[in-house]
Amino acid sequence: MPDSLNISLASKSLNSGTAEERATFGLLSIAANGQLLTEGARIGGRPVLRDGPYVSGYPLAEWLVWNWWRLRWEAARPSKEEAAHHWDFAHRMTTIGDGYIWPDITVCRDGPQAVFVSAPSAALGTDMFRYLGPARREAIPVEDLEDAIDEFVSIIMNRLQRRQLQNTNLHRLWNDLAEERNDPELSRFRRMEAQLGCDPDEADEETVRRCLDDAIALGEHAWEEIAADIAFRGEAACRIASAEDFRNTAHASGFEADRRDAIYQEAAFESPQQGIAWELGEAAARNLRSRDGLDGQALPNRRLTEFAGAPADTVSRTERRGNDLPFALDGEGNATHIVLRSKWETGRRFELARLIGDRLLTGSFSPENEALF
Repeated sequence: MPDSLNISLASKSLNSGTAEERATFGLLSIAANGQLLTEGARIGGRPVLRDGPYVSGYPLAEWLVWNWWRLRWEAARPSKEEAAHHWDFAHRMTTIGDGYIWPDITVCRDGPQAVFVSAPSAALGTDMFRYLGPARREAIPVEDLEDAIDEFVSIIMNRLQRRQLQNTNLHRLWNDLAEERNDPELSRFRRMEAQLGCDPDEADEETVRRCLDDAIALGEHAWEEIAADIAFRGEAACRIASAEDFRNTAHASGFEADRRDAIYQEAAFESPQQGIAWELGEAAARNLRSRDGLDGQALPNRRLTEFAGAPADTVSRTERRGNDLPFALDGEGNATHIVLRSKWETGRRFELARLIGDRLLTGSFSPENEALF
């Protein structure tokens, strides 16, 4: 079990329910970065504090396996209500059901991290178990999420095996997932579906394959930003601009810049390896401001555009803007086209600062047509 994430189930006996339920019943506890996310107490009579609820691990394992691609690759909750409701079923444990009181834990991807957000029970109500721990937000390496799920599901499978339960729905889901993860082409397809906010085989195949081609053209890092934005807005996948659309916008509305003039972090700077995205960006910005003697000083437009290797009027020319995302598209040699969206100067300063931040955290992009968003 990875140190940053522990999902455990201490076995307890159960005299009723399905064979799968009885075989995998126990006390569930989930801890991220050493912080317990499931602690609570039995309600009724004398309160008994426990590390977690008594549940069957079988429905949790089914939920983890069915939603594996979306848990691993899909970003934050969409803003539109209908899309958000669909997102919740793949990312919030309270939706698992099966008659148990599941913890209010939400899991999603944030760049290289998997973020766990937990909350205590909202009210006493009539539930037999109440979650009492404080609200927490813990970020772990996304690879540790993979490992923890694999280990937990293996534990559940072993308990089923000991009860000679060998042909369950979980077995079928687990075998299908193994095949998908071991097949490079199918794995890329499933990953793209998840980034678009879709369950397996839910997205239009033609749209997914067009997006796969665009991810190659624009770069995986840039594509993830595009997919996260479209998913957050709850838009249909077919509305995602193509790589050709971005290139056309870059040449029509972009400012020509030179990557050789852009600022980069010095090799001695060590970016934090773990943390939420804004924390990583804040560390990089603080280092840059300290290095250039900018602490406590407002950064003028001229200096900001110099950091981006962009023309001096990039921020002030508010009539020249793209229609969708702000981005920087790297072309041949050291050429870059920077496109800003906002019609307000303060908004354009923020957009340009974000592009500079991406450059600082990811370094120089050498592949042709790699983009920053």
